[in-house]
Amino acid sequence: MNSEVQRVTLSLPASAEYVDIVRLNLYGIASKMGFSYEEIEDMKVAVSEACNNSVLYAYGQKGGMVEVVFEVAGESLSITVRDEGESFDGVGTAGNRTLHDKDLNEVQVGGLGFYLMEALMDEVNVTNVTGKGTVVTLIKRLARSEEHV
Repeated sequence: MNSEVQRVTLSLPASAEYVDIVRLNLYGIASKMGFSYEEIEDMKVAVSEACNNSVLYAYGQKGGMVEVVFEVAGESLSITVRDEGESFDGVGTAGNRTLHDKDLNEVQVGGLGFYLMEALMDEVNVTNVTGKGTVVTLIKRLARSEEHV
């Protein structure tokens, strides 16, 4: 692939029935890049967790939008899920936060999804800004095997 970043952006209602559209786009992009079926399935689980957090926690009962950006750069796929709702780590938390350093017993509802995302992806970055929403960035790199059959 060329060195320029190729970007696909989706803007979707924050509703569970639209998460399938994100997974379908992920499948198309990741398969073109050469990711294996297992890697794509792992990424689909991770991106579903990120989208579900926005759908379930960001907006409560009022509708909102979720933006999903896929960025292909060389052999790296970056997926950013952004909402403008309340942080699902709890209202009133100040500044940028990640959940990487929390013990399991400290994680609130929805927090276990972050452990799952971290297990399935190469990098996971989460930024919560009170009143401005949440940004989750998931990164997966192509693993090149030396043993081509």
